[in-house]
Amino acid sequence: MSQNPHTDPYQQSPALAGLTLGKSVSYQQHYAPELLQAVPRKLNRDAIALAAPLPFHGGDLWTAYELSWLNSKGKPMVAMAEVQLDANSENLIESKSFKLYLNSLNQSKFDSVEALQQTLSQDLAKCANGAVKVALIEPKQFGLQRIVELPGNNIDELDIEVTDYQFSTAWLENSTDDKQMVAETLNSNLLKSNCLITSQPDWGSVMIRYQGPKINREQLLRYLISFRQHNEFHEQCVERIFTDLKQFCHCTKLTVYARYTRRGGLDINPFRSDFEQVPESHRLARQ
Repeated sequence: MSQNPHTDPYQQSPALAGLTLGKSVSYQQHYAPELLQAVPRKLNRDAIALAAPLPFHGGDLWTAYELSWLNSKGKPMVAMAEVQLDANSENLIESKSFKLYLNSLNQSKFDSVEALQQTLSQDLAKCANGAVKVALIEPKQFGLQRIVELPGNNIDELDIEVTDYQFSTAWLENSTDDKQMVAETLNSNLLKSNCLITSQPDWGSVMIRYQGPKINREQLLRYLISFRQHNEFHEQCVERIFTDLKQFCHCTKLTVYARYTRRGGLDINPFRSDFEQVPESHRLARQ
């Protein structure tokens, strides 16, 4: 069941053709919410046979490290933003457009941090056509930010030889032991995929918490490594992992949570679960 990452059915979608991602653009420094670009989640979900009602809930957790604006007196201000975009929103937000939008705030005046937070919430929710939560972290709170590692047992130390890097679900077939029902949490720092549009590498760590038949850890690691040349957005990769584990490993309960390293001052951390709530966001050492 190997899949060629360059033949994705949504690669030529008109919804993707109009994106600024991968194109040279000029930066605007005054508030321009029209810069935000939506990507319908339906494109990828159709490709992996996901339909309503979705088998999971969750959110996309964004951290914006490069946020600046002017206060009412024209004095520059800085903060970090934590954004939670509901997984049930109609659209995901394209990351380069998000960066361009944030840069458009650089020379824009806001009367208060609360006014900026409200503006961000409204603009992002409109683009996503769904629920969005925004929290701004001011400099006096920077020292309180925690660096953590994903919970669970890391499977990266398994001594395996790898010769094939094409994405494949075959590694998950016959990967479970129905005689061993377990509840365990596993993680890996070896997740790498490529941007759907530019093919630039996306580096991430992933946590898998599940209940059900015990999954062979070597086969799971090989499956995760097979994303190494796969072209897909962060959110789409996590939903693909979730659906594949459900289908082939028969998990009765499942959470998939990936934290990707930042690009352009933004990191994206998709969380999908059928039994847990979205966690508080704490960055990893690589972020």
